[in-house]
Formats: sequence, C-alpha cells, structure tokens
Amino acid sequence: MSAQTGPERAGSDARSGSPAPMNSAPSHGVLKSLLGAWALAACSHDETATVEYHLSRCPTCAEEAVRLRRAVGLLHAEENLDLNPMLRSRVLAGCLGRRPARIPVPEWAAPYDAEAARLDALLRDMGEAEWRAPVQLRWFDGERARVRVTTVAGVIGHLLAVDGMVATAIGLPDPLGAGALKDSMSRTEAYWRDESAHLARLARHGDQPHGTRPPRPTTRPALSRPGEPARAGPPADAIRVPWREQGHALIRTVSFADRGISQLSVPYGEFALPLRDSFLDRALECWVHAGDIADAVHYPYDPPAAAHLNLMLDLCARLLPRALAERRQAGLASPPRHFGQEGVPNRTLHLEIEGHGGGHWYIALDSPTASASAEEQVAHIALDREAFYQLVAGHVPPLDAAVGQLGDREAIRDVLYATASLSRL
Repeated sequence: MSAQTGPERAGSDARSGSPAPMNSAPSHGVLKSLLGAWALAACSHDETATVEYHLSRCPTCAEEAVRLRRAVGLLHAEENLDLNPMLRSRVLAGCLGRRPARIPVPEWAAPYDAEAARLDALLRDMGEAEWRAPVQLRWFDGERARVRVTTVAGVIGHLLAVDGMVATAIGLPDPLGAGALKDSMSRTEAYWRDESAHLARLARHGDQPHGTRPPRPTTRPALSRPGEPARAGPPADAIRVPWREQGHALIRTVSFADRGISQLSVPYGEFALPLRDSFLDRALECWVHAGDIADAVHYPYDPPAAAHLNLMLDLCARLLPRALAERRQAGLASPPRHFGQEGVPNRTLHLEIEGHGGGHWYIALDSPTASASAEEQVAHIALDREAFYQLVAGHVPPLDAAVGQLGDREAIRDVLYATASLSRL
C-alpha cells in the first residue's frame, strides 16, 4: 500500500476535524523541546496548534505534557513571605470551635491579646539596626500637633511603662520596680541615652525623621547606610521580652479573675478607666504605635480584625462626650446649647465610620451625662476607618481629616478636635 502524499494527508486531517500542522512540520526533537513552553501557555498560536496535533499522535510526548501541566499547577506567583496577620485568629478560632477553652480570654481583653501578639511578631522579625530606626510619635495636645522622635526600643519602653499602670491596678508587680527588670531597663537606658545624637547623625545623612507621613511601602529596605559604623548595645530582647511577659501576665490574670474585675478602676493620673476599657485602650495604643514602628522600618502593617477594631472604635466614641466637656472647661470648645437632665436625650451628633470594623455611633454634645438620641441629631460626620485612625491617633490636624459633614458646623468642629485630643503620649 502506497504512503499518502502531503496534500492527501492534510486533506484527511481537515476532514477529520484535527488542527492542521504548520506548513513545514518540525522534527520530533523540536516539538518535544516546545512542551515546556506549551505547558506554561507561552507558545504562539501556530506553535500551540502544531504541538497539540503532535500530542494526539505521540503517546510519549502526551505523557510528558501531562506531567509538565501538573508541575505548572504547583507553581505560584511571587508572594509576601510574611504570615497573614489574621492567621493567628483563624487558627485560634478553629481550635476553640473544636474544643472551647476551659478558661477563656474575656471578650474585652481579646483585642489587646491579638494586637500585642501582632506587634511582637513584627519586633521578632527586626534586626538590631532596625531597633535604632528613628520613630515619630505624634499626638494632639488639645491645641496643636506634637511630634517626638524616639527609637523602636523607646516605643516599647513606653508601652511597657503604661501597661505597668494596668498591671499594678490588678495586683501584678510594678514592672519598673522588679530588680531584674530594673537592671535590664538601666542597661537599655544607658544604651539609648545618646539617641538624640544618633538621630542627628541620621538627619545629616538625609534620613530626616521629621516631615509628612510617607506612604506605606510594600517592601522592606535595609536601614543601615554603607560605611556607617555599627553601634554596639544591649540585645533587643532586653526590652521586648519584659514587655511581652508583662502582656502575658495581664491576660492570664484577667482570664482567671472573677467577671466583676472588668469594672475595676485603673488610674492614669488625671483620669481613670474601668479595666475593660483600659484593655481596649491598651489595644488601640498598641496598634497605633505598631503602625509608627512599621512606618519607621518601611514595613506594611494591616489593621486589626473587624470585631476587635469595632470594640476599639466604640471605646473612642464613648469617650468623646467626656473629651468635649474637658475641652469646654479649658475654653477650647463652644459652650453647651442646652443644659438637660442626666439621662435625658439632648443634642446629638451622628458619627459614621465606614468599612472594616466600622459602625454608627451617637454622641451627646452638651453633657457627658446626657443621653444621645437619633431623634435629637443636629450633625452628621462620615469618614472611613483609615481617616478615623489617623484622627484619633493625632496624626493629622482635625480640620484636615477627610470627612463627609452635614449639619451644625460648630458641633462638627468640636467633635473633630475632641477626637484628636483622645491621642496622648
């Protein structure tokens, strides 16, 4: 039987519906070399047709093509190697769903537990040079924005000291009074006492710590400059470990305590908060300062879980009537329009925070003892989560906050300034 000619074979292929090969059919070796590109979908249209035509007639290459396609399925695009910040919460939720905790963490302490863990994960990932990075701590003192430049170690020392106020209120040792910790703090303070000179040296090299807030990058460059001498000092754990151990002690203590402990008063000098609100306040400050540190070391940092963020925002909203009253006493806010009775609805501002963790809150304007009511609404402020975070952290001037405003302009101005005044160092 004679062999089919080229045109006759092409015609039979056309009649059978198979794709026709290119005019000059490549050799088997060339087609086999194209299998990798075909598996990655990197061949041209004509090459793809020729390779697929060959695979329908060559079992060896077809088997190889299947293996290559499966291998391509195992490849992933380049991703950030950091763990998802919500991974810890999801793992804990899954574990507790299968076996509830015998001694659960109170709902009001969970945000602090999560935010301290997230900050600790960031600190563990930093090198010694990054602990020397200049960090801008910004707050609003009631009339103007303030900035203080410190280091990552200085920020953690600040958190350790303020968390210590909560610790002493629930009967834990004073962190600055324990001998071992005091020695550790002394060594750390001795190392950072020349901090201002170091920051000045960075500024002369172009790393000016003051200025506008830079956009958060997605990469993490090195902080040290070529030729800059290394500064020897105590290990970062000299300050991180005491802070973290104190946080664990706080969570353990309130988890084992009676439920009534949530109303225990925690003094902060000129004011006091119930313990449950104090833990939410510590979670909020932990998040804010973690963002300050992340900006300093050029590292992306995600917001808290929605449920935790909502509790922190609710605390801010509940503190606003008192903040307004304090600004009035200092002559920094407009006088009240009405003097209502305690618990009676009075003039109200509707605060709307949009997005992840947001919600709606009604703020009593004339007295912290008055009741807020939607029926008494005279003004409405709407802003997204990031804008509110920047405002309550004291990172932006109150009138520069990107907000939607409707109603009494004086009431809106007073609430914006009162929100910024919630920030403190």
